[in-house]
Amino acid sequence: MLDTAVRAFSRQGPEVTLESIAREAGVGIGTLYRHFPTREALVEAAYRNELAKLCDAADELLTRLPPAEATRAWMDRFVDYLATKQGMADALRLVIAAGTNPYAQSRDLLVAALTRLLAAGVAAGTIRPDVDPGDVLAGLGGMSLAAQGPEQRDLAGRLLDLLMAGLRRPLRRAAPGPSGVGRADAGGP
Repeated sequence: MLDTAVRAFSRQGPEVTLESIAREAGVGIGTLYRHFPTREALVEAAYRNELAKLCDAADELLTRLPPAEATRAWMDRFVDYLATKQGMADALRLVIAAGTNPYAQSRDLLVAALTRLLAAGVAAGTIRPDVDPGDVLAGLGGMSLAAQGPEQRDLAGRLLDLLMAGLRRPLRRAAPGPSGVGRADAGGP
């Protein structure tokens, strides 16, 4: 139901009927109301589910990929998450107007996920140890704003690659060569 609700609120905004969401999800309207007694409860649960999936992806990606690659893959998912959040913006405003803050724990959960990814990269020697996860999150948010919309997905990817390059541990410098100019140590990542 939650995935269906995210798609519906992203496509149609808060005007989408709960009956159409229930029908698309393959459940009766009574089932939907038993789980989510109000439209606002459904919107909030759908948003929080998207946030949880993104944050949980950090650990899942670290089990399958080297830390730097896991971090970059998570960044792609973050851009998708922000696009979904943007698509749900009108519906989320209804939740806020009803007196609930669906974003109350979002930043803390996102920073915790990024902290796990970056710490794994630092331990592997591929991510700089001086990176602040909050700064990375701010950068990701700014990049997502600069590259809104599916037609700008290539731009978002290039910006994410640029951010990732800044996160990588710099190459160590070897002693100067015969010309007096240092050369990168082949032992660095």
